[in-house]
Amino acid sequence: MINKKFTNQVAIITGAGQGIGFEIARQMALQGASILINDINEDLVKKAARQITVAGGICIALAGDAADIGFIGRMVDTAIQHFGKLTIAIANAGITLFGDFLTYPPESLQSVMRLNLQGSFFLAQKAANQMIKQQNGGSILFMSSVTGHQAHKDLAAYGMTKAALEMLAKSLVVELSPYQITVNSIAPGATLTERTLEDADYKKTWSRITPMGRPATVEDVAHAALFLVSPEAGHITGQNLIVDGGWTAVSTSPY
Repeated sequence: MINKKFTNQVAIITGAGQGIGFEIARQMALQGASILINDINEDLVKKAARQITVAGGICIALAGDAADIGFIGRMVDTAIQHFGKLTIAIANAGITLFGDFLTYPPESLQSVMRLNLQGSFFLAQKAANQMIKQQNGGSILFMSSVTGHQAHKDLAAYGMTKAALEMLAKSLVVELSPYQITVNSIAPGATLTERTLEDADYKKTWSRITPMGRPATVEDVAHAALFLVSPEAGHITGQNLIVDGGWTAVSTSPY
């Protein structure tokens, strides 16, 4: 039997041209949701939407800067114009800029904070206001990271933003629970994506130090994301789910 648990749901997913965001969108669309996917790369996000559509899903693409407040409003407006409502928002877009703390440049910090925090905060705000207007609840999901739990070399700025997103999810419980809107986060560990596989040693290194013997796949992370925005998680809010094969339990350094 085909699982259609997301029938009549409408989702916005940022940073979904490839990797984790794309897989979340693909799975959700094939389970009945109508999806607006976003990416800064127009060619990439249009190709992703076509792939999902060809596979039988309902998906439109909107390229743009997921940190820009005006564009965030445009994403919400576009979803409403196409699908009539918005019930799920997943702030997946993020940027990782490695750098030694003692020499980390201000422009790198500003870039990381702008997308990871500002983009996520205002997507949640715009989506929540739309959900409140609809008076039928909804779900918001932030993309955290294990680096928000365990120190990782050269990722002080990135890890700081990811820890902040988990606190934002907790804080919004107070603000949004009266409107039946759940807010959660997931924290992936090492995950095999187009970007991480550019490192020839990535899979071997993380397979060695991950208790489950392998890094996550995008499917692993997407399964967790879909659960937290599904009807089955309707009484779960303000929580963070780590998807790392046990790495944070031991925290073996890759260096």
